[in-house]
Amino acid sequence: MKEIIIDSSTQNQRLDKFLKKYFSASSSGFIYKMLRKKNIVLNGKKDDGNSILLEGDIIKVFFSDETYNKMRGLDNSADEYEYYKKLDYNIHVIYEDDDIIALNKPANLLSQKSKASDISINEYIISYLINEKGYSLDNYRLFHPSISNRLDYNTTGVILGAKTLKGQQELSLALKERTISKYYICIVKGYVEKDIKLKGNLTKDNKNNKVSINNSENKYNIETHIEVIANSKKTSLLKIHLITGKTHQIRAHLASINHPIIGDIKYGDEKINNYYKDLYKLSSQALHSYITIYNNIEIKAPLPKIMRRIIEEEYGNLEF
Repeated sequence: MKEIIIDSSTQNQRLDKFLKKYFSASSSGFIYKMLRKKNIVLNGKKDDGNSILLEGDIIKVFFSDETYNKMRGLDNSADEYEYYKKLDYNIHVIYEDDDIIALNKPANLLSQKSKASDISINEYIISYLINEKGYSLDNYRLFHPSISNRLDYNTTGVILGAKTLKGQQELSLALKERTISKYYICIVKGYVEKDIKLKGNLTKDNKNNKVSINNSENKYNIETHIEVIANSKKTSLLKIHLITGKTHQIRAHLASINHPIIGDIKYGDEKINNYYKDLYKLSSQALHSYITIYNNIEIKAPLPKIMRRIIEEEYGNLEF
């Protein structure tokens, strides 16, 4: 007999779904047969597989060692785990609890990899949890920690990740129901006179990885609220409240009203981009995910040094 003790990383899921992942080489029919025959029991009792697992629950498995090992299956989790364990991660953790983690993502880093050879902040999170928090191979086999929101490659700031299944479920629900508030700081071309509430219809061109905006109050799938913090002769410092979260939404929405973000190669103005590149060595868009409010917790990411320097020299020493 073997015991499986449910911890915080594997709770809040149905018993049958957990067992299908745990015994990855078995069939659904085998799992349900073992439950019916009481070869698998939950907290000492027969279960049909529909019970929701809680931390501290004990699953007892009455298999021979040969059957147990065979049903666990052979996968590449051990090799992946060793890779992550040796990965030279470098992350700035700004908030962490038992279930979620929040990082301050730098520019020039993918949120998630698009091909096998990529390294993203997702891999760094796993490496951090293994090396700093004792995340075990068994934990990894049952749940792969991952980010819940994405930032563009050159956008900096708050990015949320799930350490456990519970965290993933809660973050997914919060993002779906828009109970997470996200605020960005950006520097844009031109003088923005007053606060604006923008609504528009965003269409994505997947081939060119670019979006277009039709600003319409009647038909819209994106909404962006703009608050003016400060102005100079040639630029404005804005605080953005992201109501919806579509691909390139902030960048394209601001460009659609002739106030592109400085440093933005895809949607920006080449002349002003070159000016700030020459003067400040700015090589990415001046867009920063500044504050995220989740479950009444304010998660704040310090501004990148270049953005802070531009703000201080153009607008003064501001508090926002």
